[in-house]
Amino acid sequence: MKIAVVGTGYVGLVTGTCFAETGNQVTCVDIDKSKVEKLSNGQITIYEPGLEKIFLRNLKEGRLHFTTNLAEGVKDATIVFLALPTPPGEDGSADLKYILGVADDLGKILTDYKVIVDKSTVPVGTADKVQAAIAKNFKGEFAVVSNPEFLREGVAVDDFMKPDRVVVGTSDDRAKKVMTELYAPFVRSGNPVIFMDEKSAELTKYAANSFLAVKISFMNEIARLCERLGADVDMVRKGIGSDERIGKRFLFPGIGYGGSCFPKDVQALVKSSSEVEYDFEILNAVMKVNEEQKLFLMPKINAYFNNNLKGKRFALWGLAFKPNTDDIREAPALYMIDALTEAGATVHAYDPEAMPNVKQIVGDKIDFAESQYDALENADALIIATEWSEFRTPEFEKISSMLNNKVIFDGRNVYDRAQMKELGFFYESVGREAVK
Repeated sequence: MKIAVVGTGYVGLVTGTCFAETGNQVTCVDIDKSKVEKLSNGQITIYEPGLEKIFLRNLKEGRLHFTTNLAEGVKDATIVFLALPTPPGEDGSADLKYILGVADDLGKILTDYKVIVDKSTVPVGTADKVQAAIAKNFKGEFAVVSNPEFLREGVAVDDFMKPDRVVVGTSDDRAKKVMTELYAPFVRSGNPVIFMDEKSAELTKYAANSFLAVKISFMNEIARLCERLGADVDMVRKGIGSDERIGKRFLFPGIGYGGSCFPKDVQALVKSSSEVEYDFEILNAVMKVNEEQKLFLMPKINAYFNNNLKGKRFALWGLAFKPNTDDIREAPALYMIDALTEAGATVHAYDPEAMPNVKQIVGDKIDFAESQYDALENADALIIATEWSEFRTPEFEKISSMLNNKVIFDGRNVYDRAQMKELGFFYESVGREAVK
């Protein structure tokens, strides 16, 4: 099958590469000439475990192509995926200018039946808007399908190649047949392709991400309560996670969620709700809890240093919003950096992948280390903001010898409290009693 993917960001590049991996001919379209040139020359533009290997293989085999010319990219394609940004506006609504702009362009260049697929996360009713934008200039037959992605950064390749489910919103029988054929190689183990109407598919993505954000924020509130009552959030998490009605995933407390999906999607669903005069009270509370949680460690840090951080130096491990990605959008670490530097402290940060992206934003506001241990030099305390695997079993003797004080503020509950006590650390985490 011949496929066009418009947009080579995170979703577009993973989508195009994975479709090529199953033997399809894929052309990815992007207006960024520099990015297209890099990708065409085998230089991958995002970090995602496992992606580069199959990207290079399909580029070499001639199944993956890149161009800046939309007409050239979609000319021979049966399916055209729109994987374009939908950034939040000032009011929280999803900005559809990129998607509708491309839809308008498609109307001017289509000559035969094609299936146009919204892969981006878009508000309910977007398929109708795309349909109208194309129909202004193209009077032939075409279908607009909603096919939201459910990719987790860090495991996106596995998620795409072996999906729990594929959601397809379409009222067009011809498009349904095309989408069934396209996804057949990905659901051979029996996981479902769920067909529904376009509006339900659009809402499904927002509902899924918002529900997960609720779970995370609920556990963060339980963690706050644990600290006041003297309970241990890890024990509570295990106790409720063993209930199959609740499940074990997304119950880990921390310093808030970030990334490109949860913050934006919760905001957008709240905005969509308000437009139909519905006050989504739970999600409003979730946004409030998450904003507060990003700075959860600051009162603990201030208390230890007697509310005087001026001149203090902090080692910061982790900048990405989660491990195994270089994505720093809405990363809690950025909020920590702002709070610490505003209080007069200096920050020496290390992250395996995200430092170049942070440098573009903060410049010389903080120092960047060449390794996790280099970040500890002359630091008054260590702060952990992202639970990268390499931070889980460090050389604690080395940490002790390099820090000015044996103090760790752990925003991801990476370490065992009993071990920290045995090693003589002052250790603060989330929802657990401090080790002093």
